[in-house]
Amino acid sequence: MAAQMTPRKPVLPLVAALALGGLLAACETVPMDGGFGPGPRSGPAPGVFRADDFAWSTRSGSASIDGRIDYRRGGEIYTCTGSVGLTPDTPYTRARIRTLYGSTDRAAVPEAIVRARTVAEPSADYRAYVRSETCENGRFSFTGLPDGGWFIIAPVSAGGDDRVVLMRHVDTRSGRISVTL
Repeated sequence: MAAQMTPRKPVLPLVAALALGGLLAACETVPMDGGFGPGPRSGPAPGVFRADDFAWSTRSGSASIDGRIDYRRGGEIYTCTGSVGLTPDTPYTRARIRTLYGSTDRAAVPEAIVRARTVAEPSADYRAYVRSETCENGRFSFTGLPDGGWFIIAPVSAGGDDRVVLMRHVDTRSGRISVTL
């Protein structure tokens, strides 16, 4: 009795379907605003500086941030050692923050490590969009902010030369928010 042979089905369509499925699975779902402030965004890859991405952050608004430093490590209490910066969340700053701090949510990284890391487009001048306030007695505040995402950056020290830079992402939405770093 002869074995009955079944015709082989082409494998190429199956391979193509699996490859397409893998590509789609690798895509990240991002909100319409890209998480970078109000309004739809499109544009260059992260890490590319575009002044237009910062435009929303230059407007005034009714949001404010009341901040307090309460950072402790190894039994030591850290205090502010300078001004606190407020950087708008844009594709450029998000990529920069991720490189420098290893997170876009929150971090506490020794200043020496932050300074040793290399970012894309290091000469891009986004400083005109960064707000700065003095930190006095462990407190700082920003007022007149538009709605959007922001990175709070605060250098702290326990008295020695080993400063730590605290970073925290916040979203303002037409109100007062309180933040403890």
